[in-house]
Amino acid sequence: MSMTIIIQHSLDENIAKKISSKFQVFNTHIRHKIVSANLDDLRQQYQIDFNYLPKLDLSSIQLFVSDMDSTLINIECIDEIADFANIKREVGVITELTMQGKLDFGSSLFKRVSLLKGLSVDVLDKVYTQRLSVSPGGRSLISFFKTKFIKTAIVSGGFTYFTNRLVKDLALDYACANVLSIENNQLTGVTEGLMINAQAKSDFVKALCDKQGWSYSQVIVVGDGVNDLDMMNIAGLSVAYHAKPSVIKHVDIIINFGGLDKIIDLFNQ
Repeated sequence: MSMTIIIQHSLDENIAKKISSKFQVFNTHIRHKIVSANLDDLRQQYQIDFNYLPKLDLSSIQLFVSDMDSTLINIECIDEIADFANIKREVGVITELTMQGKLDFGSSLFKRVSLLKGLSVDVLDKVYTQRLSVSPGGRSLISFFKTKFIKTAIVSGGFTYFTNRLVKDLALDYACANVLSIENNQLTGVTEGLMINAQAKSDFVKALCDKQGWSYSQVIVVGDGVNDLDMMNIAGLSVAYHAKPSVIKHVDIIINFGGLDKIIDLFNQ
């Protein structure tokens, strides 16, 4: 009878003893070797994250790719920009429906950006400095990948103003996002150049891998919305981070309770 290794993303041995007698304690987590388990039931019962140990050889990973809004950072930037125009609720509803896959991303972005027309570019700095934080565990995760010589990228349907600053702040290697059009220090209500939608995100990851000579299986992708699924589907390992139900059912790893640093538990630490 084959055994399965399950990662308990917690060091609570009282919980571990209730699950199995065969468990091993690591630096940041516990691993169980059991025949089978219902991970959804375990997650709900103990309110911590559980995942199967990936069969993928993680020592082969070359690239880590993260979505930005509500994944690598704690906010949806466009909603916070809208707050300065007193239309956060209106824009937020559109954002949420888009991330659930109920609205087309392209038309949704066009509509939301158009509502920002006339806002001062100073608002962007205020959002970054006053509203934006790196998600829990995000800095530790990026630092960990650097120790493993794994390249890091942020690929977003958001805006380059924020991805560029995060690249500098976190010393990320690559970034891709939409460009906000600005004239006379005001947002014009449109974006410039290629729209970074689900397909463009996937294309960016593919092109980066092709250029560097990496296999797509050597990539980890983390995201939270349906517009992340295309790039998740090509990756060797896909991670849903506090994600929508429509995303969770399609991924390898689910993080619903902990921070991004729970991804480190997948490696033998």
